[in-house]
Amino acid sequence: MEILRFLAAGNVDDGKSTLIGRLLYDSNSLQTDLVENIEKASQKLGTEFNLALLTDGLKAEREQGITIDVAYKYFATAKRKFIIADCPGHVQYTRNMVTGASTADLMILLVDARKGITEQTRRHSAVGSLLGIEHFAVCINKMDLVDYSQSVYDSIREDYQRMAMDLNLRDLKFIPVSASLGENVVHRSVKMPYYDGPSLLEYLETVMPEKDQSQLPFRFPVQNVLLPRDGKMDRYFAGQICAGTIRRGDTVELFPGGKTKIKSIRLMDADLAEATAPQSVSLQIEDEIDVARGCLIASGAEPDAADEWTATVCWMDARALKPGAKYTLRHTTNTLKCQVMSIDYRVDMGTLGKIVTEELAMNDIGRIRIKLARAIRFDPYLANRWTGSFILIDEANQTAGAGVIEG
Repeated sequence: MEILRFLAAGNVDDGKSTLIGRLLYDSNSLQTDLVENIEKASQKLGTEFNLALLTDGLKAEREQGITIDVAYKYFATAKRKFIIADCPGHVQYTRNMVTGASTADLMILLVDARKGITEQTRRHSAVGSLLGIEHFAVCINKMDLVDYSQSVYDSIREDYQRMAMDLNLRDLKFIPVSASLGENVVHRSVKMPYYDGPSLLEYLETVMPEKDQSQLPFRFPVQNVLLPRDGKMDRYFAGQICAGTIRRGDTVELFPGGKTKIKSIRLMDADLAEATAPQSVSLQIEDEIDVARGCLIASGAEPDAADEWTATVCWMDARALKPGAKYTLRHTTNTLKCQVMSIDYRVDMGTLGKIVTEELAMNDIGRIRIKLARAIRFDPYLANRWTGSFILIDEANQTAGAGVIEG
């Protein structure tokens, strides 16, 4: 079955965890023992059955009533499988939200009907736009607390549409919901007759991601070089197909290395006629070409090559990013040194404008220019999010920032 990856984001207390809990509970996707555990946990907290506890798995999350880290949940209906990322709403956890958004096809963005658009709404929308998410389901939540008002729904929808134009968000779906009561989450509500669209689950079952990972130009970053145990010198190159499809006999190009053909494809002990993203396989080539970890095997459109990048980053370190700073850069299976040459601007989350700055503080998003120790192959992020993204690592081996390559 087809898999749809999506995340839920929004401001603190907008009801993200409750919405996901309702989605799982009303679609009968929960095991009986889990429901019983949540009932016991709710009783300890002195509340009724708390849907948010289905995703707030950390002890600190339950005690404080907030989401701190990304929680992943899996469920399926008769039409599709789903992987959900429930992301934190606090500004200090923006970096966690970036993690959840990095592999998502769709974002569910919650807006409290009583508050309307907030700075965090703009921040999460900007992150979604930055990471190339193409579909946004804007769930205007807690409609029961505004008497299911059509004027409230229409006003928030119009405000968000104006903001979406600045972020170049294209596919928007607005759904008025009450997560706590289950209105328009799995089942359509009769309390909002002005809305005649699908419930949230119906929308998730039918929306079609525009980019099929298997249809992109073939990209295979080599992770390891394998020699069979029987002593033969037939080398295999192991890794994950991050885009495209490969077949036995296809002509490919190795960067660095040159052109050759695929001799065989192995998955565990099985020989395959073809493999497609995101499978992890081992490839054997016909020619004796020196290949090592970090080499890129590709076909179709040739990947770009450069030792200088313009990139947009979300800064995750408590220490500010400043021009001249040096980091270790990881891009696919490549690890190399780099230096930040300049910072063009940061994005003002209040206005979404561009502010000239000399540094990026933690959770800032901005555009920078990077000089790499050597030229490597890549694709712009909008063409391929796997070969168009990278992370920056500090001297303590901690992730300091996550970026997408513009060119």
